Amino acid sequence: MGTRKKKNEGAFLAQGMILASAGIITKIIGVIYRIPLINIMGDQGQGYYGVAFEIYAIALLLTSYSLPLAVSKLVSARVSKGERRNAYKVFKAALMFAITAGTAIGLIVFFGAGFIADKIMAMEPSKYALRVLAPCLLIVAVMGVIRGYFQGLGTMLPTAVSQILEQIVNAVVSVVGASYLFEFGRQAAEKKKLDYLAPAYGAAGGTLGTLVGAVSGLLFLLLVYSAYKKIIRRQLRRDRTRHREPYSVIFPILIMTITPVILSTAIYQSTKILDVGIFNNIMSVQGMEKERYETLIGMFSGKFTTLVNVPLALSNAIGASVIPSLTAAVTARDRKLVHHKIHLATRFVMLVAIPSTVGCFVLARPILDLLFTGDNEIPALLLMTGALNIAFYSLSTITNAMLQGINRMTIPIRNAVISLIIHLISLVIMLVALKMNIYAVVVATMIFSLCMCLLNGAALHREIGYVQEQHKTFLIPIIASIIMGVVALIAQLILEVILPGKLATVIALFIAVLVYAVALLMLGGLSEDEILAMPKGGMLVTLFKRLHLLREGYY
Repeated sequence: MGTRKKKNEGAFLAQGMILASAGIITKIIGVIYRIPLINIMGDQGQGYYGVAFEIYAIALLLTSYSLPLAVSKLVSARVSKGERRNAYKVFKAALMFAITAGTAIGLIVFFGAGFIADKIMAMEPSKYALRVLAPCLLIVAVMGVIRGYFQGLGTMLPTAVSQILEQIVNAVVSVVGASYLFEFGRQAAEKKKLDYLAPAYGAAGGTLGTLVGAVSGLLFLLLVYSAYKKIIRRQLRRDRTRHREPYSVIFPILIMTITPVILSTAIYQSTKILDVGIFNNIMSVQGMEKERYETLIGMFSGKFTTLVNVPLALSNAIGASVIPSLTAAVTARDRKLVHHKIHLATRFVMLVAIPSTVGCFVLARPILDLLFTGDNEIPALLLMTGALNIAFYSLSTITNAMLQGINRMTIPIRNAVISLIIHLISLVIMLVALKMNIYAVVVATMIFSLCMCLLNGAALHREIGYVQEQHKTFLIPIIASIIMGVVALIAQLILEVILPGKLATVIALFIAVLVYAVALLMLGGLSEDEILAMPKGGMLVTLFKRLHLLREGYY
């Protein structure tokens, strides 16, 4: 029994690590290509680019964002009962929904781009980038269904590879497109005497990569699906279950599963839309120049948000990978296994989120100078002010996924509404009364994510009696991260005296990773069994024992 548990745990972690690795790789690629992209567009162009993406993200929610999670959840529940035909019918029903919703919302966004950008967001030049993004809504919707189907079958590899391919193509086309269209816009600006055309066209060129990347990812998934179709047919023929779900039953279940995810995530995304709209309008009333507040929003969305999102990729990936197995455990009514999976997923997310928080606080300016040109003084202060967002958002994201996985779909919606109200009140007070400028947006997002953590944690305890273990999940990683932060800061200060700034930062970051890993192991943050459950765990245990970081009988 113990061996089987270890194998199941190892399989879950392996799939989680595949998706998490892909998520982190795509985020790293995203950071890398954003460097030349922001340098081409400038902070003003990044403001247009960021606003277009916030609107696109909301539209994406209505068409596809919830589909991978919903499809994987419904497919996994049926596969665990041997109902392969019903699982496949869920896949086909989801495809019909994706094509219908993707086409409808895409047309609305394309033809309504001018009104949305000007009247709602008070940033009319972002309409060019938004129109380029509109066709992505259909493509990504179909892609989301295929990814969700494979995840429900227990394999994260097609999703992982398609994400990496999509991001590589995105990176190349975005930089080339932004460069070409920025120059085209500059020429148009000289003729029409409209200075904003160069950054606006550059932003549209940057979004072109998203469109071409999405097409590449979809083509890859269709190729994988085509290769896998014979196996699917064989599995369908072996299905001997008598119960056959009609589409009249599947569609309502699909909509009921999608809707809560859409609503809870929509509230997450709407905070960003509302933040931009409220900030722009209040700054305008307070007399700030339009170009100035557009630039500040560009710094927030292009530099601060980009860096914070890299470690958040892990919590998103772990959440996506654990939901199918969590749903299967709930279907089997195995309460102990449900608690174990929640515990494991949360621990591994915090093992990355906590040191990332400390690292971004301690080395904010050096990291930004490493990645971005221009004046990074304000972005560095934003990153230091909002570093805790990494830990809070990671925890709120994984607890959201856990509540959805145990079929408490409406609770995250209620929690998000409460958090949003507190967030908006805080934001307006900080902007109007305290005159905190762009820092008010950062602090308000931190308040939102903290509220979500507290409310989600209370909900898990109330619904299934779950309480997250504190010592190894939070205390040990915090202590190890503080040690790491002190050493990294000292290393940075010493190295930048004798080495070029960027090289000094790279070495300081490498030292930080090593120090954190050693401190975590020496403090007992990971047991031998937990390391063995990881991919290549046996090799890691052997290495750690040789280095005297993990001793037999220590745990």
